Amino acid sequence: MKIKAIYFARYRELLGVDAERLEGDFKVLDDVRQALVARGGVYAVLAEQNLMCARNEELCKLDEPVEDGDELAFFPPVTGG
Repeated sequence: MKIKAIYFARYRELLGVDAERLEGDFKVLDDVRQALVARGGVYAVLAEQNLMCARNEELCKLDEPVEDGDELAFFPPVTGG
């Protein structure tokens, strides 16, 4: 399966990349996140409990099923001000 991972805000800054293509045997969005966290280093930021995510531009939870060609986004919680 091939997917596109997109990073926003603080995640983009820490990872030093705004998007990347990934290949793997992913069932749900959390499988993708865990594969990224397993890289270690700065990718550990994606292990945050309050991480927000979207699949194909729709907010979702980490148990969201993923399909080949999906676009997944990871971003920190949005706060008002």
